[in-house]
Amino acid sequence: MLPLDSLVPGQLSIKYFTDPLCCWSWTFDPAFRQLKNEMGDALSVQYYMCGLISNWESYNDTVNAVNRPIQMGPIWLQAKQLSGIYINDKIWFTDPPASSYPACTAVKCAGMQSKQAEELYLFKLREAVMVHGKNIAKKEVLLEIATTLSAEHPDLLDISLFRQELTSDKVIAAFRKDMQEADYHGITRYPTLLVSAPDRKEQLRLVGNRPYSALHALISTNFIKTG
Repeated sequence: MLPLDSLVPGQLSIKYFTDPLCCWSWTFDPAFRQLKNEMGDALSVQYYMCGLISNWESYNDTVNAVNRPIQMGPIWLQAKQLSGIYINDKIWFTDPPASSYPACTAVKCAGMQSKQAEELYLFKLREAVMVHGKNIAKKEVLLEIATTLSAEHPDLLDISLFRQELTSDKVIAAFRKDMQEADYHGITRYPTLLVSAPDRKEQLRLVGNRPYSALHALISTNFIKTG
């Protein structure tokens, strides 16, 4: 367990750069949730949606040799095999999402109402596509997930307001601002965490899926006082 009373003064802050269609972010989720649960109020998290796939006409991942939807399936299969976490890679053969932008803007729309709604909605989006094989590029799926969340947590998400604001200028502007922040920090891989504390100028950058033990060790080493 992290000794919370030994943390540097004030909260730790994490900028979490991700995308609802990022399979490595899905496999990282259990470790990150464990960290959040352990640290509680000592940790502040801000999510940034990075727009992994604008469309398949312009998408080209030269590292993984992916420029067509069907080529994304093996990447998800690899993530499943390496992490041991279930991922439904068949969606890239049966109903491939045309873009991750609609899901990104939907997350920002939920975030307009509350931070809790943003985090829960992001998780439900990932679960919908990674586990249940739902195409989260489709508006009806985005609304379906929001409706479920609103029914479960009416205090966090107003579905009528969500429906009204989903494609609004302010939501699109918030998504663009997230992508600008990622560009500013030179972030091209997800998930990426930028961890900082008020009394330190430098940030700790963590890139890619990591087990909880590694996440714990890196944050402890960099942010826990030892005497």
